[in-house]
Amino acid sequence: MAKSRGANGLGAPGSRESLAGAPGEAGAGDELSSLGSDSEINGGGGERRVDKFGFIVGSQSAEGPLEEVPLEVLRQRESKWLDMLNNWDKWMAKKHKKIRLRCQKGIPPSLRGRAWQYLSGGKVKLEQNAGRFDELDLSPGDPKWLDVIERDLHRQFPFHEMFVSRGGHGQQDLFRVLKAYTLHRPEEGYCQAQAPVAAVLLMHMPAEQAFWCLVQICEKYLPGYYSEKLEAIQLDGEILFSLLHRFAPVAYKHLSKQKIDPILYMTEWFMCAFSRTLPWSSVLRVWDMFFCEGVKILFRVGLVLLKHTLGSSEKLKSCQGQYETMERLRALNPKIMQEAFLVQEIIELPVTERHIEREHLIQLKKWKESRGELQCRSPTRLHGAKAISDSEPHSHKALDPSPSIILPPSQLLPPKGSKNKEKKRDQGKVGPANGPIPEENGAQVFAEPGASPHHQSKDSLSSRESEDTYL
Repeated sequence: MAKSRGANGLGAPGSRESLAGAPGEAGAGDELSSLGSDSEINGGGGERRVDKFGFIVGSQSAEGPLEEVPLEVLRQRESKWLDMLNNWDKWMAKKHKKIRLRCQKGIPPSLRGRAWQYLSGGKVKLEQNAGRFDELDLSPGDPKWLDVIERDLHRQFPFHEMFVSRGGHGQQDLFRVLKAYTLHRPEEGYCQAQAPVAAVLLMHMPAEQAFWCLVQICEKYLPGYYSEKLEAIQLDGEILFSLLHRFAPVAYKHLSKQKIDPILYMTEWFMCAFSRTLPWSSVLRVWDMFFCEGVKILFRVGLVLLKHTLGSSEKLKSCQGQYETMERLRALNPKIMQEAFLVQEIIELPVTERHIEREHLIQLKKWKESRGELQCRSPTRLHGAKAISDSEPHSHKALDPSPSIILPPSQLLPPKGSKNKEKKRDQGKVGPANGPIPEENGAQVFAEPGASPHHQSKDSLSSRESEDTYL
């Protein structure tokens, strides 16, 4: 995964250009090359069937039979999540542990996109920067990034119905989001690993919302991951390796003996948040927890995969050498990636923010002693939704729910308990037809002449549409 300059690829330590051949996506190159001509891609072969996630049935990305959540349970979860989302600030301030537990159980599919926006703080960012995405979208962009982005579009989930057609709406929105980010952070530009992350977001929300969630991931959850020198991901590789020593000593000893550097197997895992590694049902569950709890979820997933792949002498019998070990990490056992097993292992693994931050200081000190100061000064990493929410002082105002029905002045309801008082006070008085209407907080709203119950404010309508479209 690399900048166009080739400084950040996955093909070799410290670069990020060969996504197709990285661990966890065996056969990705074949998958991409099998797309064929544009006429084939754009529907020459009859009507396609897709699975519940939108992947074409029969492709490598499609999933087999899955354990379905009973409909009654799903409806109960949806009701609980709707209550949380409609009272988000109160829940985040007083019942964050309950939010975490519900994220671990899995966010209902109908509300996943909306929940990710709230958890990541992307909704707050959008409210605070109204119109910013449209400005970036209309700007021409830097040609050196546009060419690289265009070349990458067809590689992102080519068997998903949203991205299967060259130049289709999915690829167009992906281009818009990635181009906007290069303008938003010109010093950082574009990294190939951002493309699958943005694509996952676009499967669940419109382009503008996906852009701000991507900004939050790059700036709050994984700061420095997509910078040119890949220093942040290299540091996290050393942190992962050190944690492996504690939680899976057999795997640690084997990788040390084979002199396999962490960046050779964990770069794509972490930079793409496992979106190109795990089965799709597992990807979504991991992302639900990642948005809530932060980068520690990625560390836990990595440790679980390494532990159950290389964590015993029995498992190591078939991968004695360096080549065999890397091949094993490229073709992980499907059983250890299965949703129910993996999620339970992630929840039970006791890796905390404190472990990560303590190890970060140790590895940073070693880095400075051996390589000098970091060249990329990244913002402080925030560990999940609670930390991000606490860092946004204006979030409470931004997340006030917009009214779905706007009443004309003649039908505005008085505050509770004030009906009789207003009746006595207003006897014999006639107010102006379109004058200021006092509210409870003392502010005044000027009603427009001829207002109708069907005339909703633009902001109210657009916010509702963006939420309900993806329910």
